[in-house]
Amino acid sequence: MAKGHDEVAWVIKSTGERERFSMEKLRRSLTRSGADKETTDKIVEHIIPELHDGMKTSQIYKHAYSILKKKKYPAAVRYSLRKAVMELGPSGFPFEKFVAEVLRGKGFTAQTGAILPGFCVAHEVDILMEKGDRHIFAECKFHNQQGIKTDVKVALYVHARFLDLEKGHDLKEVGVPKIHEGWLITNTKLTLDAIQYANCSGLNIIGWDYPEQGNLQDLILETGVHPLTFLSTLSQSDKNNLLQQGIVMCRDLKNSPTPLKSIGFSDEQIKNVVKEVDMVCQEF
Repeated sequence: MAKGHDEVAWVIKSTGERERFSMEKLRRSLTRSGADKETTDKIVEHIIPELHDGMKTSQIYKHAYSILKKKKYPAAVRYSLRKAVMELGPSGFPFEKFVAEVLRGKGFTAQTGAILPGFCVAHEVDILMEKGDRHIFAECKFHNQQGIKTDVKVALYVHARFLDLEKGHDLKEVGVPKIHEGWLITNTKLTLDAIQYANCSGLNIIGWDYPEQGNLQDLILETGVHPLTFLSTLSQSDKNNLLQQGIVMCRDLKNSPTPLKSIGFSDEQIKNVVKEVDMVCQEF
């Protein structure tokens, strides 16, 4: 039975857990997607009467997205941001390349796949970045399924690599810049143990929604760097073909029509893709 305005449904999360549905979370998610207050209010008013016990949260959010899309709001594709990032898989390399672009948007220089000497072993790091006089390595942990959390074992692993890199520089006097920080960046949520360990050890961690400010979703929206998997004008097959070519960002498709031509797109189809890029993948 549908719930009224004064009732709250028990819903099922992606992990299988039951919880009371939070309308405030839906509002925050819509706002972060780029929807204004008027749009958010209209969607919430539409969703409330349809809530019922046992409804999956994924169904609710999918329905909210369909309303945005039907009304042709520019926020429509933005609302699928998390799903778009997960579609960068199954391998983690496109995610690493994407994160490097986001970090460049925040003023870092960033390169992927750098090899750095440690005290015990050499390390191939996902991202090596620099800002000012500080050098930072980042390990990217990618999952292409919802409900998975990045746990404390991953945080321990990243911190151990940082300690070996730091010790190697200090004791071997190697001719590479000193690594000042280690970061763990993931497209999933983090377990409480992972957060506690990171806060205690000084490891910087960025999850999909952690910390409250400056999380991965915030960084993507702040920089306007979006993956091509964001685009509704591309089929899943189109996206996979482009990712296999090493094309990851929306802007790559606007800067050159060659990748789209290589998978058989007509001039009119390319024009539609570029139009959608202009609408939903603005870079600030």
